[in-house]
Amino acid sequence: MSNSSSPLLEAINISHSFDYSIIENTDFSINRGESVSIMGVSGSGKSTILHIFATLLKPKEGEVRIEKKDIYSLSKNEILKIRREDIGFIFQQHYLFRGFNAYENLEISSILSDQKIDEKLLEKFGIENILTQNIGTLSGGQQQRISIARVLTKRPKIIFADEPTGNLDRESARNIIDSLIEHTKTEGCALIIATHDLQLALRCDRSFILEDKKLKRNGAIRESN
Repeated sequence: MSNSSSPLLEAINISHSFDYSIIENTDFSINRGESVSIMGVSGSGKSTILHIFATLLKPKEGEVRIEKKDIYSLSKNEILKIRREDIGFIFQQHYLFRGFNAYENLEISSILSDQKIDEKLLEKFGIENILTQNIGTLSGGQQQRISIARVLTKRPKIIFADEPTGNLDRESARNIIDSLIEHTKTEGCALIIATHDLQLALRCDRSFILEDKKLKRNGAIRESN
């Protein structure tokens, strides 16, 4: 799907700090159908940047615009509406409902977003045969795939993924990233991944490194398929 002329998400002159500065005077944008990765050492602030972009943390300075709307100038209810309808966040932790089976976890997302569960999506992530199993009986990798499928079920405009393949082996991780990228292009949404894995990061359309409080283009060479 072709990209729109205006960015789906745009960050302008973003700065943020806690006890120390995380990022200073940084711009960023992403278009529909595009995948972008953000790398950095542990504790560098990758997750913080995702939270800022995803309506979860207001930056100290700067603007974050989604479809040209300055999200942090909106009311709480308007922000919640964007978060509920337009944002999908794949966290490091699964946050699945452990008292439910896998299908029921997907069904909750389906009901809340008024979107049907996509059978092809289940096959793509290799979870079609574990849907009746209780979450507590699944492996960490299986739970992660259920968690990702649950996010994609709501068909968000922007997918944020914070170390989404941490519980997977190399081959499974690569397949998951490729499936997320394919989904992004097919659905015309955007994907922003925070990862420490260079080879997975370079599978995205663009890759950045969080370094010296700036997002810098990753100059590493993409591996061959």
